[in-house]
Amino acid sequence: MKRKTNLWCMLLIALGSLQANTIFAGESEQKTIPDPVVSVTQHQGKFNGVRMDYTATAGETPLKNKEGDVTAQIFSVSYVKDDVKDTSKRPVAFIFNGGPGSASVWLHMGVFGPKKIVIPSDAEDDGAAPFNLQDNPDTVLDVTDLVFIDPVGTGFSRVVGKGETKDYWGVKEDAKSIAQFIRIWLRENGRWNSPKYIGGESYGTTRSAALIEELEGRWDDVSINGILLISTILDFTIDTYDQGNELPYMVQLPTMAATAWYHKQVETDLSLAQWVDAARNFALREYAPALLLGSSLQGEQRDNIRSKLAQFTGLSESYLERTNLRVNYQRFNKELLRDEGLALGRLDSRFKGVEYDDAGEYPETDPSFYGIDGSYTAALNHWVREGLQFNPEREYTIIGGVTQWNWSLQGEGKRQPYLNVAPYIGKAMRGNKDLRVFNAAGYYDFATPLLGAEYALDRNGIDPQRVTYKYYEAGHMMYIHHPSFQQFLTDVRDFIQAR
Repeated sequence: MKRKTNLWCMLLIALGSLQANTIFAGESEQKTIPDPVVSVTQHQGKFNGVRMDYTATAGETPLKNKEGDVTAQIFSVSYVKDDVKDTSKRPVAFIFNGGPGSASVWLHMGVFGPKKIVIPSDAEDDGAAPFNLQDNPDTVLDVTDLVFIDPVGTGFSRVVGKGETKDYWGVKEDAKSIAQFIRIWLRENGRWNSPKYIGGESYGTTRSAALIEELEGRWDDVSINGILLISTILDFTIDTYDQGNELPYMVQLPTMAATAWYHKQVETDLSLAQWVDAARNFALREYAPALLLGSSLQGEQRDNIRSKLAQFTGLSESYLERTNLRVNYQRFNKELLRDEGLALGRLDSRFKGVEYDDAGEYPETDPSFYGIDGSYTAALNHWVREGLQFNPEREYTIIGGVTQWNWSLQGEGKRQPYLNVAPYIGKAMRGNKDLRVFNAAGYYDFATPLLGAEYALDRNGIDPQRVTYKYYEAGHMMYIHHPSFQQFLTDVRDFIQAR
């Protein structure tokens, strides 16, 4: 009888424990902070003819709030050269992509990492696996260590513990978190006195400008040697087709001219670079003043502008007149090859897509994105999980995991006429005589048009003598075009070595 009583008591205790666990499961799960996972592997490679041993570290770095609570974990992959005696002579570059909401997969697996995915060079769809993942002997690992960062909500990076997404999903919030990660990385790796570079693609250039303010805008500066701007968007006025805003039409024109040239829709004997120069000159000196005249643009002057627009864009004068001489890139990408039943890509207008409806105003989707995403997703997961032995039981978020972005620089409730982060670069240059900027642009990029980058960098207090401009016969991700891939890495290597 005593034995039965003990068994009954044990059962009651177990049931009570189960009930308590059920009641508090949500609370415990919320407070549980997973231990950061880190995988360290050793590798050898030959980069730009230099053979070297290097250490790859794929892992999570905890971020803490002011109270010392862990609120997020940043996933990163670092490639660091072994046996460096004097790290003050060995640069380190912190690399990320854009979105906002994109992981660093594109720059990691497309151009800078020791492994690269090779897809068709001439704007063809990447198809399905198996994809062509190769060693990357052209990467700049011979001249700099590389750290690829996935912001919170991308890749394997996530909010944990008491953290909330609103603490990280915004222009300034995001920049603060990346700055915190960089300071942690420098401390843990003993690299405070190394030359430092930051670099991003697309929104990653926006992040770079906001980040330079967080790194150099305090009394404990992290002074940066160079910023790599790849497919640049700094002043968002150029990306807003609101009535009365004429800037987008002006800055998109050279890209339209390049696209029409590529698809043989214009008559000219000029090279691509010469044709774009002519279009840039027309956009700045004739088209922009004409747009500013508004309804006062009449008669012969209007006819002249419309005729030249048709020459540069390959669109008919009748269509241009119906659009009031203002064609946004979505309309252009649907109209240029409409007679062939094809629409063009936004990220790379070399790409052509067959669409269900040829009569629509805008393309159904972007053929230059669905033409590359499968290969990059497979390459990243294969390399990180198999090659770097970081293999958690959760998905790697390529793009799209971030929502409700806070675009304000002024603080909640304060008016912000438009978003422009370029002044941060000008301010940083005034406080750091060694800071230089590298700007890379693709001729066929409608997402971040080349003249838009020039417009932002030609003003806002930025020293033109310390800005390097490079152009490539490709689109937003210029490195998928094989000749541009080679030239891009040569240009970046030269920029880093020129310090």
